[in-house]
Parts: sequence; C-alpha cells; structure tokens
Amino acid sequence: MRFLPALTRAAALGAATILAATALTACGDDSSSDATANPYGLAQSGVLRAGTLTDAPPNVYLKDGKFTGFDNDLLTAVAGKLGLTVEFVGTDFSALLSQVNNRKFDVGSSSITITEARRKTVDFGNGYDFGYFGLDVPAGSPITGFDQLAGKRVVVVQGTVQDDYATGKQLNPVRVPDYNGAINQLKAGTADAWIAPAEIGEKSATDSNGKITVAAKQLSPAPTAYAVAKGNDKLREALNKGLDEVIADGTWSRLQAQYYPGRPIPADFTPGSGTVKAPSASTAPSASATAVPSASASIAS
Repeated sequence: MRFLPALTRAAALGAATILAATALTACGDDSSSDATANPYGLAQSGVLRAGTLTDAPPNVYLKDGKFTGFDNDLLTAVAGKLGLTVEFVGTDFSALLSQVNNRKFDVGSSSITITEARRKTVDFGNGYDFGYFGLDVPAGSPITGFDQLAGKRVVVVQGTVQDDYATGKQLNPVRVPDYNGAINQLKAGTADAWIAPAEIGEKSATDSNGKITVAAKQLSPAPTAYAVAKGNDKLREALNKGLDEVIADGTWSRLQAQYYPGRPIPADFTPGSGTVKAPSASTAPSASATAVPSASASIAS
C-alpha cells in the first residue's frame, strides 16, 4: 500500500507531461495555421490596410465618400490578384511612411517616389508610375525655371520628394504641412516659388483666378511605388507579382488612359519588374464610366 502514493505521483507527472506536449503541439499548429491563413503578415487576415491621402487627385482622393484615384484603383486590382480586399484610411503624407513601418498600415499608397532616404524607413515594391515636378510662382514673377531658385524663398510640402529635391539643391525651403499652406504662401506673396507635384500645381494655378502661374515642369528623377514595412518581404514580393499581373492583363494601361488621358509615357519608364509588357489602352479592358479629374501629369510625392 505504501507504493500507491508513489504510483499516483508518477501517474500525475506522466499526465502533466502529456498535457504539456499536447499544448506545445497545439501552439505549433496555431502558429503554422496563422502563417497559412495570413501569409503576408497583415494586421487583419485577408484585408490589406492602406494609408493614403484624401485630397490629391487624380492619384489618390476621396470621391463621394470612396477612396479612388489611379494609385488606389491600381492597388485594389493588385490586391484582387492576391485574394485580398483593401481598406483605405486617410492620413497626412508627412506621417505615412512611419505609420507603414510601425504596421499601422500594411501598405502606403500615395504616389510615393522611391528615394534612398526613404528606404531607411520603409521597403518599396517595383515602380508603377512616374511623375513630374511643377514650379508655381506668383503672377508676374520673373522666375521661369528651376535653375533660378537660388536665394529665393521656396515653399514645399513637408516630407514630399519636392522637399527632398529642394533640400538636395540647398534651397533652404520653407516647409508647410499641406498643399493649401503652399498655395496661400504664393497668394500672400510670402513665397517666391512653390515646387509642387505638377498636376496639383497646374490645378492650383487654374483655380487661382490669375494669381498663380506654372513657370516650368520637369520629370521626377525616380518612379513611384507602394511602401511596406521594413523586412516584410512576403508582402512586397506578392505586391510585385500582382502588379505584373495587372500590367499583363491591361488594367494598368486602362487606368493610365482613364486618369491621364493623352499623357505620354517616357521612353525609359517600364512599370513593374520589366518582364511583362503592358498592352496599349485600346486593347485593354474598358474602363467603367466614372468621371475623374483629368490631368496632363501625375503627382509625385
């Protein structure tokens, strides 16, 4: 009878070992299951949460309560190839990249020009578009080109590639948080020039009742791309694959024609990986009958 307590303790220890092993196995199964159900490390499985802007047509903007524009419509098509839906959330451009890297957003969609400085914060997919810089000046200004800005009071929107350009040219720019701030500086005469995304600059000049003119325009030095958190290679590679698929099936060409009618594509620009050829817009699937702001040049932020 004295052996019974020992046997009981041994049985209890054996049972505990089995339960622990079972628990570990279950945890391992959960981890494996999570990786299978959410292979891209999204905040919510099956949903691509995208940080974007609300007021930068024709690339990214709100229309009738819906996020749209070239970049966002293209991202929706790319996500569809991956079996994902997109949840767009509005934010400020100056905060977007850090929000992507800290996983508040899975991806940044805002005509983000690839730069080496930005690569320190986020990773980029393959380029999907190109853009132009515009140079807006007050009416009557003698400034006619980018090479005449030294010593002038130049305004830019903080965190944009125009900010990078002005800083790189040692122009000591005045930084404002949004496009309205830059426009107001020109109208008030407190800035000599605004380096802007070309399309926004053109629209601002048109809407200024003659107070602002576009002095010059030049091609942005790098393509625009979607941004993902540093090290999220699976999502980046999946977006690249989906981008190539929407280029091949004509979606990219259709959206180019829809949002930028008549805009020529630079001879040295190839969207995506460069391994697929974009069909002409005339052979691409027809666009839905949705009115969008036309533009002669795209935004590059």
